Amino acid sequence: MAATPGTGRVPETSVESSASAVEWTAITAGALGAIGITIILLTLGSGAGIAVARPWAFNAPAPETFGVYVAIGMIVTQWVASAVCGYLSGRLREKWVGIRTDEVFFRDTAHGFLAWALATVFMAALFSILASTAAVTGDGATIAPTAEAQKIAASYSLFTGLSFLVGAFIASVTAAWGGYDRDEM
Repeated sequence: MAATPGTGRVPETSVESSASAVEWTAITAGALGAIGITIILLTLGSGAGIAVARPWAFNAPAPETFGVYVAIGMIVTQWVASAVCGYLSGRLREKWVGIRTDEVFFRDTAHGFLAWALATVFMAALFSILASTAAVTGDGATIAPTAEAQKIAASYSLFTGLSFLVGAFIASVTAAWGGYDRDEM
């Protein structure tokens, strides 16, 4: 084929479908994988935290040290679950034939991102329900936060936000990897 005059581009004969490029089955499968991995890692982390935190012992770690361990555990959980989520959604997405490789790459990464977003929204809703339930005392009054607690909440929010940002990136990259394995194997 000859290049289009003035652009230097060769026209492609790709077949575009009128069907949606979003495959919710692959996205849902990736999100469910992420939720399952998150539950497993949070359970393991809780067990490890209970084993390490000994508030009644004289040589117990400082609360700040325990907070750092919790933050690291949450970040590792987010990243591992995001990797599983992205890979599953990219690998399970249907192979499209006759589409440019950059479009396939975009669709794979978009599926990883959407699977990560679905899992994150589900887990955020679950944690919001649990947190709002735990914040109310038996008589219906809410617990007022202290200045130390506000600092911890601010730090936690910053670490969580950065972890989510990296988790979205990891899910997108591993979805492209899963798509590559789907197409090349």
